[in-house]
Amino acid sequence: MGDKKNEDFVVQISDGGFAGNEKEAFMTKATPSGTRGQNEFSQSLSKLDNSPPLSVVAYCFSSISMTVVNKYVVSGTFWNLNFFYLAIQAVVCIAAISACKSFGLIQNLAPFDRNKARKWFPISLLLVGMIYTSTKALQFLSVPVYTIFKNLTIIVIAYGEVLWFGGSVTPLALLSFGLMVLSSVVAAWADIQSAIAGDFGHADSSAAMSTLNAGYAWMGLNVFCTASYVLGMRKVIKKMNFKDWDTMYYNNLLTIPVLFICSLLAEDWSGTNFAKNFPDESRNRIIIGMVYSGLAAIFISYCSAWCIRVTSSTTYSMVGALNKLPIAISGLVFFAAPVTFGSVSAIVIGFVSGIVYAWARVRQSSGSKDSLPTSRPPMSASSQSSRDAANS
Repeated sequence: MGDKKNEDFVVQISDGGFAGNEKEAFMTKATPSGTRGQNEFSQSLSKLDNSPPLSVVAYCFSSISMTVVNKYVVSGTFWNLNFFYLAIQAVVCIAAISACKSFGLIQNLAPFDRNKARKWFPISLLLVGMIYTSTKALQFLSVPVYTIFKNLTIIVIAYGEVLWFGGSVTPLALLSFGLMVLSSVVAAWADIQSAIAGDFGHADSSAAMSTLNAGYAWMGLNVFCTASYVLGMRKVIKKMNFKDWDTMYYNNLLTIPVLFICSLLAEDWSGTNFAKNFPDESRNRIIIGMVYSGLAAIFISYCSAWCIRVTSSTTYSMVGALNKLPIAISGLVFFAAPVTFGSVSAIVIGFVSGIVYAWARVRQSSGSKDSLPTSRPPMSASSQSSRDAANS
């Protein structure tokens, strides 16, 4: 995975012109049938690898499936092993990266450096805070409400960039922020009404309200943890000169001991508690979901870089905004979240706010291209993906 491409398209011209085409035609005729078949297979793979629609579909599928699987794992009645779950995710991710490197599928992963690990460790601690609060919020809130409130992270990151990096907020971006806040208020109102009506399956409305309040508290913590992680990573990653796989490798490797220590200190490792968290009727599905979530982390990173490479950063931003709608709908389909006028209105407003924000970024980006200096330093796909974490 290479650096982000800012161009919307690239025109490639062969060095040899017509002579090159004649030479290629001659070589095709002289190629044995077996080699020709291998060349055709390679060309087919190349077409798939450079297909913009396929990259967009893969990115959408990876992000939607990750959210749905996370919600499934943590939504058990007695689930209380979030640190353990995240540690397994990190172990699976590191094992997959190491295997890919051994088979030569990953060639730009630098050897482990203790000095880099020491400098990157604070970012990994912020990552632990972000992913833990994310799973806790998802445990208590429905997928549509979680997705809507995740938009608030964009506002905190935007103003963090204004304070620490000299960024700016355009009037169109302010409009999108207002819509994000409005969608969150409508979603909260719809949730409260559903809790009072008993739509969450609680006979006692006070128990449902207690669950919602816990979810909102964790969601608020997640907003600030995510913003701190993204802003901190932006500051440090430029000094470290990390590539795509380096960022993922160090993030997961350094969080493993932290997550296991937190799990040992804060969570119940007794056989009785494990039996409650992994009941016989759903144990295999939960374990498969935990393993898949670790692999999906790699899948999302790769698909983000793939989408940016074969399309553009503009298209990637728009896809991230449009992707909120199917994620919210998946919560309604797979987890039977209450479908009310308020919940549907909140989803629509949140979807529109994402589109407006993406369009504001597109206009701001095009404006910066038209102004001096005309060249900008390259940004790795992982950096762009992390900066857009609130969109996914």
